[in-house]
Amino acid sequence: MSSISQDELGHARALYELLATVRDDGRDADAIAYDREPAQYRHARLLDHIRGDWADTIARRFLYELADEARLASIGPGYPPLADLVAKLRREERYHRMHVTVWIDRLANGGSDARGRLARALDALAEDAATVFTPLSGEPELRRVGILSRPLIEAEAAWRADLTSILVPLGLPVPPAAATVRGRTEHSEAFRWLWGEFTNVRRSDPGAVW
Repeated sequence: MSSISQDELGHARALYELLATVRDDGRDADAIAYDREPAQYRHARLLDHIRGDWADTIARRFLYELADEARLASIGPGYPPLADLVAKLRREERYHRMHVTVWIDRLANGGSDARGRLARALDALAEDAATVFTPLSGEPELRRVGILSRPLIEAEAAWRADLTSILVPLGLPVPPAAATVRGRTEHSEAFRWLWGEFTNVRRSDPGAVW
């Protein structure tokens, strides 16, 4: 898990560095990553749930890992720096998928306590599972210029098919379609706590050079 976390931090940094090159406000990757208030972060509500126990961690990672895979597979060749970076990320993400799918199987077949914890975790996350695919306001333009190769609704369908192929044989339910569409800035109190943790050092000395 530590190795996977380091990978994901590296992926995030690479994406933020790429974003910094196309912004016109002079902010570098660290400023974009850390110098925002909680409401200014734009991410899926799925990632806002409390950490919980090991089953919660695995359930959240499983739903997100497969969703991220479908989303990355939707990046087209329209902006070569992004397309090249995503190709590299996808090669590394294959190992993350292998790890989490093994753990889903292990918990599902690990006795009544492990299976019960996993089922409860998946149920608690079900409402927000599809928020990775919350529509983007600029999606038509992204598709027109080839940055997105398919609509996010098609990526979501691919993700659901992927989930079905793994969960149904294990006797576990596939999360239903979201009843409401949550915006990417509608964050929970759990994220506000996490924001305080990961920005604490940066905020302790705003003038420092990192």
